[in-house]
Amino acid sequence: MATDTSKYKLNHTMLRVKEPQRSVKFYEHLGMSLLQKIPQPEAKFDLYFLAYDSPSAVSPNAHWSDRQGIIELTHNYGTENDSSYSINNGNSDPGKGFGHICISVDNIQAACQHIEDAGYKFQKKLSDGRMRHIAFALDPDGYWVELASYNDSEKTEGIKETDPTKYRMNHSMIRVKDHTKSLKFYQDVLGMQLLRTNENPSANFNLYFLGYVPGANNDINTVPLEGLLELTWNYGTEKDENFKYHNGNAEPQGFGHICITVDDLDAACKRFEDLGVNWKKRLTDGRMKNVAFVLDPDDYWVEVVQNEKLKERANW
Repeated sequence: MATDTSKYKLNHTMLRVKEPQRSVKFYEHLGMSLLQKIPQPEAKFDLYFLAYDSPSAVSPNAHWSDRQGIIELTHNYGTENDSSYSINNGNSDPGKGFGHICISVDNIQAACQHIEDAGYKFQKKLSDGRMRHIAFALDPDGYWVELASYNDSEKTEGIKETDPTKYRMNHSMIRVKDHTKSLKFYQDVLGMQLLRTNENPSANFNLYFLGYVPGANNDINTVPLEGLLELTWNYGTEKDENFKYHNGNAEPQGFGHICITVDDLDAACKRFEDLGVNWKKRLTDGRMKNVAFVLDPDDYWVEVVQNEKLKERANW
């Protein structure tokens, strides 16, 4: 029994939502398709899996477990009728941890106009601040959605058209306390590659982009890719014994987890056990025997499930 980390995929990012219909509508406006809905009425929640699935997408018509860059929306029944319920978007205390998801677009000026014309709000417009090449839209629950262009933004200034079917779910960003520990975990334990490092000493933070991109070299252009993880390290947090990020699963809740799919679930979990990971849920725990959760150094949850194309197991 063996496992090959080069066959792993960063499958999805899970976000809790208050009203699923409005959230699905927003992500469909960004060009995503609803791949699958998994109702769980006995547990009083539903799951919605969205991804780019047009003929020009990275993985058109693929099984959801054989993809990267999916967004999983989790709706707990009744939240839509609770006027006091709100989502923690991860960008303010006491719930700071998760930061944003990022969508790569063709023509960023036209893409931003496409979103604004539909009545959606922005945390940062292209014209705000010094960084005129990125924007941050707000989804219906206030999650930040970064918009970055895989075409030269200076050359798309006058283009009025955008094609959302050609967008990519590029990355999810989480803040980490100790970059050394986190990089070691995601590379040595989960088998990801460090694709690009963006050091910002004048602003006291670094960005690290990781993912499963076989054959890729360090410092590649990550914007056209799909299904990456961005780690944000703010200088000095590693020296503060009392400093801790919020993993999204205690109150106030919002972000839930990232998920990797693996070639052999039993073998992968055996390898994780041998490497001494901290578990949130082993395969043998509880009723769900096809799902495990490991904890990263900041206690973010990392779901581990079988890639059903490589080996049938759960028949999701």
